[in-house]
Amino acid sequence: QVSLVESGGGLVQAGGSLRLSCAASGRTFGSFAMGWFRRVPGQEREFVAAINRYGAGGYQSDSVKGRFTISTDNAKNAMYLQMNSLKPEDTAVYYCAARDSGWATFEVRGYDYWGQGTQVTVSS
Repeated sequence: QVSLVESGGGLVQAGGSLRLSCAASGRTFGSFAMGWFRRVPGQEREFVAAINRYGAGGYQSDSVKGRFTISTDNAKNAMYLQMNSLKPEDTAVYYCAARDSGWATFEVRGYDYWGQGTQVTVSS
């Protein structure tokens, strides 16, 4: 079992930056793949970025590539999402997720554990 808690959301102006954090507990950190998703009210949860176990590579969606960076810190049992050049369309609730497999996936159904979400609002 893995417990996930997100933090770092908030209100920011377009062009600004935020860093989301996801604290994980319950299993040896790094032994599982993790990802970030987001959801706008009325829409399906959308893939943002994912990273393989032990931080061995990852990828982002086309909509955030070049602006968002996913990373992990094993010493702090944490995953991060650095978000730069934010746009109003990035406004959403952002979720941290983990899966028992060591390999990341962009599919929502591929993840076994979810955090409660953190709101990110980008004003124009």
